[in-house]
Amino acid sequence: MLSFEEYKGLIDLSRPPRRAAIIGEEEKSAICDELLAFLLEERNRIAAFSYPYTVKRELIWGYLNERPPAPVSERFLELQDRLFLSESEERGVVDVDAFTYKDGVALWKGDITRLRADAIVNAANSSLLGCFIPHHQCIDNVIHSRAGVQVRLDCSRIMGAQGEPEPSGCAKVTRAYNLPSAYILHTVGPMVGLGVTEEDGRVLRNCYCSCLNLAEKLGLETVVFCCISTGVFGYPNDEAAAIAVGAVKNWLLEHGKRIRVVFDVYLDKDFKLYKDVLSSM
Repeated sequence: MLSFEEYKGLIDLSRPPRRAAIIGEEEKSAICDELLAFLLEERNRIAAFSYPYTVKRELIWGYLNERPPAPVSERFLELQDRLFLSESEERGVVDVDAFTYKDGVALWKGDITRLRADAIVNAANSSLLGCFIPHHQCIDNVIHSRAGVQVRLDCSRIMGAQGEPEPSGCAKVTRAYNLPSAYILHTVGPMVGLGVTEEDGRVLRNCYCSCLNLAEKLGLETVVFCCISTGVFGYPNDEAAAIAVGAVKNWLLEHGKRIRVVFDVYLDKDFKLYKDVLSSM
């Protein structure tokens, strides 16, 4: 497995200022026309743009999901970033500094791509390249799709140098590009088979600890975790919540670091589970 020191020089990990501005639908539509022209030319198809803006935007989302990590022009990145940053502002940016923390931990329910933090955590697959299923609603797809093609390109450079799939329980970092957060910590959780094993629990704990170890190395102060390995990876929500909270609280206690952690959930049942677990610890 490639260590942070071995891959950090392969990608851009700088923290440039965020220059987001909301643009109108007419400009968005024009940007979509140019982006679609590029994406359709790659597919040897003729561009025809009689579609409404919303349809064009959905096409771009799907094409980018399917697209391999191939280079794009500076013009493409310029247009993509202008569009994606505008969409990010429209969704509404939520600053994690405003949350109430108890023992360095907070709970929030909502869209993780709205959060302004030093890093958000992505529940990745072992290729680390994101989800290639068009319009899939998994968190891996949503994060990659809203951050921009740069994330898949960065992950491809890392994985090309590593030369093997990403092991479960580890973590890699990329910039978050068009998201409000500065970085994305990519971790691969365990995929549960017929039942949860002790090894599954160990690997899931390692996901949280690996992300925090990497955050410490980067000097980060705020990290937002999603619900790793629940959903399609099959980890029972209640058991995953208990492991997540236990792993994070133990890490913070052992390291005595001033990293603040947010557990971000999307489902009502997860919010209740995390609230109950946090209140009991």
